[in-house]
Amino acid sequence: MTEQEFFEYASAGNPIVAGSEAHQAMHRMSQNALRMTAEINGTYHAPDELRRLMEQLTGKPLDSGFGLFPPFYTDCGKGTTIGKRTFINMGCTFQDWGGITIGDDCLIGHHCTICTVNHDKNPEARGNMVCRPVAIGSKVWIGANVTILPGVTIGDSAIVGAGAVVTKSVPAGSIAAGVPAKIIGKI
Repeated sequence: MTEQEFFEYASAGNPIVAGSEAHQAMHRMSQNALRMTAEINGTYHAPDELRRLMEQLTGKPLDSGFGLFPPFYTDCGKGTTIGKRTFINMGCTFQDWGGITIGDDCLIGHHCTICTVNHDKNPEARGNMVCRPVAIGSKVWIGANVTILPGVTIGDSAIVGAGAVVTKSVPAGSIAAGVPAKIIGKI
């Protein structure tokens, strides 16, 4: 299974059965992510060099205004699309098998985790997975230590307060905080 075939299969909501061809493809692609994140996190890189390394990791071009403070972690990389002038702070983890799209002018705080995969609820099939994308609009501010769960959309200009666990979508122009995150205000 090629990378493109895997992402088409996963984005259609098909289960990734433990040991299947799709599962094996995940493990093969993870090796590149492990190599690239070791390079990103292993030594100092100037901003332009970090951007080039992230382009290799994601397989997509990045705007010259892109910013990253390592360390950065991902188990794939190819499922992430990052908009213009977006900044990702230290210690973030992107589990991007289901696809993570981040708009322009976003700020992603320290130690944020974005998840796109859930395991099967049945204990006998717990190794099976289903992917659901996460979409983050433009001009979004995600506070430190936020966890965003599969299938969530965060609308343009929204703010997610530090420490929130986002289980449901956040409308544009809203402020969400808490565990689980709830709308607590408007911009």
